[in-house]
Amino acid sequence: MTDDEPTHPIEGQIVLMAGAKASVPLERLSELLAETQADLSGRIDEYRQRYECIHETPEERVFLVEEGHWETVGNRLGFGRREWDGIRRAHEQQLYRIGRRERRRSEFDSALEIRDAVVIGTCE
Repeated sequence: MTDDEPTHPIEGQIVLMAGAKASVPLERLSELLAETQADLSGRIDEYRQRYECIHETPEERVFLVEEGHWETVGNRLGFGRREWDGIRRAHEQQLYRIGRRERRRSEFDSALEIRDAVVIGTCE
């Protein structure tokens, strides 16, 4: 992997928007997303067993998890509230982007009223 390739599955524009909304600088949020991706990719089997996978490609899998999941992940990784909130927002917005592409936006909107989204990249 080159230095120009992301080490997480979240698109650049989404990282920028999520960071602005959570008051986390772009570079910092990108680092947090990479650290989170490393943690989550090691737990992919757990996610497959526990959660509903609502989207899957060779590059990524998207799971619906319980509300509050990102706070738990953030606490485990030692992130502050703004940091894990930025990660949560980035994953949520990535799911919305997928929903627009696949014409499933309303389905995903409904799902996110009661759950959170987790996007795990599958290409390392």
